[in-house]
Amino acid sequence: MKNVFRLGTRGFKRKRKKLEEDIQKFAAELIKIQARRQSQNGFVYQKDTVWQEEFEANFPFEETEDQKNAINDVKKDMESPQIMDRIVCGDVGYGKTEVTMRAAFKAIDNGKQVVMVAPTTVLAEQHFERFKRRFENYPITIENLSRLTKSKSKDILKNLKSGIIDLVIGTHRLLSDDVQFKNLGLLIIDEEQRFGVKHKEKIKQLKENIDVLTLTATPIPRTLHMSLIGIRDMSVLE
Repeated sequence: MKNVFRLGTRGFKRKRKKLEEDIQKFAAELIKIQARRQSQNGFVYQKDTVWQEEFEANFPFEETEDQKNAINDVKKDMESPQIMDRIVCGDVGYGKTEVTMRAAFKAIDNGKQVVMVAPTTVLAEQHFERFKRRFENYPITIENLSRLTKSKSKDILKNLKSGIIDLVIGTHRLLSDDVQFKNLGLLIIDEEQRFGVKHKEKIKQLKENIDVLTLTATPIPRTLHMSLIGIRDMSVLE
């Protein structure tokens, strides 16, 4: 019985050591990516245009102080030469979507394409409907790419590559190798922790040289820790 216990303990120690090594490797890789991003110059966006001001004035609610701060944080990031990597953290209904819409509008107003990735088809569909309503008075082309839009996917892929589509919202389908952009400037990720390992790898590749905005209601400890030690920036809506 003692021998069996010893073998079990050794097995557990081996697994633990392997897990610790994997975590260290993963952390080192993340820091390397962030260091590369911070050493590069990103696209510098213009100050707000008349269109941007008009779009924001059409928001039917009063912004909260936290929302105003988050919007200013994001704009400051986009107007600086450093590539943005900001987390916007807030519970459902606290206004993360409006912060995102203003960032997307700014990117498109500066001639860039925007991609928004959500973890489920339902969530992607909800975002698509909200964005469509909010952007309907502007000459901005928005599409939804998921398993529900399979019949249209060929045209969507072609129009993304040629730059006809300004903003595409969808699921992990957007992380497939056949999805190409003409001039991608902003990646928006909703609840990154809900994506699988394979999709996170693809997100990691996409993130290397474009502005990134991550939305979360419940930041995972690793993400939170990275923001606290200055690897990523965070705006909190309370």
